[in-house]
Amino acid sequence: MDSFNGIAVFIQAVEAGSFVRAAERLHLSRSAVGKSIARLEQRLGVRLFHRNTRSQSLTEEGRAYYQRCLRALEELESGAAQVGAEQGEPTGQVRISMPVLFGRNCVAPLLVELARRWPRLEIAASFTDRRVDLIEEGIDLVLRSGPISDTSNLVARKLGVQTLMLCAAPSYLAHHGRPRRFAELAQHHAILYGREAGWPMRDEEGRVRAAPVASRLRFDDLDAITAAAVAGAGLARLPCWLIAPHVKAGRLVKLMEKESYIAIDMHLAWPPMRHMPLRMRAVIDVLAEALPSVLGIGARPPART
Repeated sequence: MDSFNGIAVFIQAVEAGSFVRAAERLHLSRSAVGKSIARLEQRLGVRLFHRNTRSQSLTEEGRAYYQRCLRALEELESGAAQVGAEQGEPTGQVRISMPVLFGRNCVAPLLVELARRWPRLEIAASFTDRRVDLIEEGIDLVLRSGPISDTSNLVARKLGVQTLMLCAAPSYLAHHGRPRRFAELAQHHAILYGREAGWPMRDEEGRVRAAPVASRLRFDDLDAITAAAVAGAGLARLPCWLIAPHVKAGRLVKLMEKESYIAIDMHLAWPPMRHMPLRMRAVIDVLAEALPSVLGIGARPPART
């Protein structure tokens, strides 16, 4: 069994591109990774990496050994998945990345319940709004809004549609009036998200155009925009699942629902694999079952014309 020691560290060192990044992934020191590779090379009697102070690259022997290790791991994972399926219990860790606000409000409670249901399942969740590289960062599953562009490297499953709607606080509307037509938006203050220049909306002729809004407030956080809208700072276009409790409580009012309605697909994606482990299947199935209704909270598609 000693001959298998260090293989996981070796694979991480190859896929991470450096001992430093491999150490970060494995929660080890850079020195520990280097010593593990050195011991593996000594046992094999070959040099696996060309190393200098600035870079590392695989030797011919290292590349051949890496491919053999991958094939062996595929067989081991396939066997573990089959055993887990026979036991009917998801086992092991699933690493999932998701947008911060949606993940915190809508996905995290589902993951907590999933971990409670399956005691041997481990979930490592990352909350970030940047676009992650699943292979580079060692992520099993990712939640993404909008289209999946890298379909050659990912398998995607549509979970539902996230809807956005224009809204404002009653206090703002009492002072500035309620916009009812596309042209009237020019008289109002907008709270914009990030770098967006404006809101694509349908005008009186049904054409999608950039709404003529002026803005003195621009935040890159949807919670901050929601709070500003509730405080009466201006019009905002926000996900319906986020504003639903404020609308129900009377703190926000939906505006121009047909004209401002925007639908954005939400996907769950993962790298292609021959055999999906039961632990991943368990997470995918729960999210695919629960999230469509969560995404639809407070949403009402415009009437067909």
